[in-house]
Amino acid sequence: MGEIDDAIERADQEAFTRQPPKTLQARINFLVKQLKTTKAVAAEIGVSQRSVERYRKGERKHPPKAIADRIDTAVRARWQPQVRKRRRKQAATTRGITVETRARFGYTAPIGTTDDGRFRRLTVHLPAVYAQRLFNARDAGASDQQMRQIIAEGFKDIYFQDGGNRAMGLTDVTLNDIDYLDLDY
Repeated sequence: MGEIDDAIERADQEAFTRQPPKTLQARINFLVKQLKTTKAVAAEIGVSQRSVERYRKGERKHPPKAIADRIDTAVRARWQPQVRKRRRKQAATTRGITVETRARFGYTAPIGTTDDGRFRRLTVHLPAVYAQRLFNARDAGASDQQMRQIIAEGFKDIYFQDGGNRAMGLTDVTLNDIDYLDLDY
């Protein structure tokens, strides 16, 4: 996963209206309910079917950290899909998406102006059309670089060109050397 995928996952998890199950037994029971069989859960988290049955009965309560992390990831990926879906739909149709980042922005500008890339810390609210493009690209399996380009185009239009009010000669904004990137929708 790339930086943009990670940011979308974090934003999805912030949207939870209820916290996922906390105990190991409750998490395993949730996964069995979602995946239908203990065999499918075992394949998902990389343990034996018998281990899943022990976790489910409460006979084993403390799996190794790597397995506990895989269980946590599997639960969070399946927790409250309708909440995540509704928030994404709202972002893509009406609310838009807020991008907070510290990254090196480069761009092509007319002769006589500076086009040196430099680090900037920006928080910019992008309209719904950019959220829709970003989610569509992610669902289609786009690379992190392709998703960065969508965000860079949004920054060019909204931040650098102020929706068409300035810097009209500015083209090809790039988003490089991301220090951090966070999304909210």
